[in-house]
Amino acid sequence: MGIRLGCIADDFTGATDLANNLVRAGLRVVQLIDTPPAGEEQPVDADAVVIALKSRTVPAADAVEASLRALACLRSMGAEQIYFKYCSTFDSTPAGNIGPVTEALMDALGTDFTVATPAFPDNGRTVFKGHLFVGDVLLSDSGMRHHPLTPMTDSNLVSVLGAQSTRQVGLIDHTVVADGVEAIRARVDALRADGIGIAVVDSVSNDDLVRLGAAVQGFPLVTAGSGLAIGLPANWGFKPSRAAAHLPPPTGHRAVVSGSVSEATNRQVLEYLRTGRPAFGVDPLRVAAGEDVVEEALAFAESHLEDGPVLVYSTQPADTVRTVQGRLGAAEAGELVERTLARVAQGLVARGVRRLVVAGGETSGAVVQALGVTGLRIGPQIDPGVPWCAAALPGGDTLHITLKSGNFGGPDFFTRSFALLDEEAA
Repeated sequence: MGIRLGCIADDFTGATDLANNLVRAGLRVVQLIDTPPAGEEQPVDADAVVIALKSRTVPAADAVEASLRALACLRSMGAEQIYFKYCSTFDSTPAGNIGPVTEALMDALGTDFTVATPAFPDNGRTVFKGHLFVGDVLLSDSGMRHHPLTPMTDSNLVSVLGAQSTRQVGLIDHTVVADGVEAIRARVDALRADGIGIAVVDSVSNDDLVRLGAAVQGFPLVTAGSGLAIGLPANWGFKPSRAAAHLPPPTGHRAVVSGSVSEATNRQVLEYLRTGRPAFGVDPLRVAAGEDVVEEALAFAESHLEDGPVLVYSTQPADTVRTVQGRLGAAEAGELVERTLARVAQGLVARGVRRLVVAGGETSGAVVQALGVTGLRIGPQIDPGVPWCAAALPGGDTLHITLKSGNFGGPDFFTRSFALLDEEAA
């Protein structure tokens, strides 16, 4: 029998965010790091497979191509439904990539209608009258308006998605969602009759997502943030179970690698520094000047690993990031940091780190690729959207790793994550 749900995520932390919610709802989940080559797909013992791509900020044509490869892989595994996962802050530009990928998947699946909602109320992401809120403020008034790659200055998702799509975009508002599954389905029928191809759906609570999940049973394709994942497993009879999140016991040293520049991760770095634990800051300008910052960071870490966790970070406030980008260029600065932190992570693992926290979507992608990780078994949740995972390293050891979206987690996330892992193993 094939897998129930096949998922395509547009970045690595988003993939684990989605997988985390599926596991909490009772599905056993395997996350693949990129799509295996055609013909090399391996059987998986899981109810759902999430393929993690690095397609959020690449050119739209490249994102479409990567997503269609992932779709072909998931269909070969027998996936009954496809889930395209994007960020809960709808990170995108007028050129995409959410709209182009959605439409390419619709065409490939032969469907004329799907839904879109980035809502994740557990993390303060809600959609009301088609507008996305981050906590108590509109998306356009949040820190995302200053994002270096995908600044979000419009909170109206119908407008944002409409600018990226050739199909008409409509709305299923909160009054319909509150009326239940049959009301949602009736609204879908009416929108389809009017030629609408994609509907943004209001969701202000988990109950809304559960109702929507039931209403889209049988849809070939759904698109959403990770929140909708809580409403889908029940369609196949699954219920929450701790067994779905079981991982092997952890071993080895502990470390944190942080490349995110989000406000949440900046708070986490500051809280970690406040505790006086060992930390090494990576200066991109020093790296660009040719200094061997990687070896310097690893020498520092090696002297502190016995008393870890050790933090290696490039996380800085937005004004500092803009200064660096002004000197190096935005794309060049980002790629430089990713490569540097990926090499640091390789060195940490070579020195016995087997419990690793990585902060930032782009950083996470670079790190897992550098480590040769091809798949993850999803474990227990640390904070909403962020689970511990287990990966088999090329040499056979188990690495416990968490890939944290920059926007997620409380201020004490770095230290609390290791405490939770120890508690789960006790």
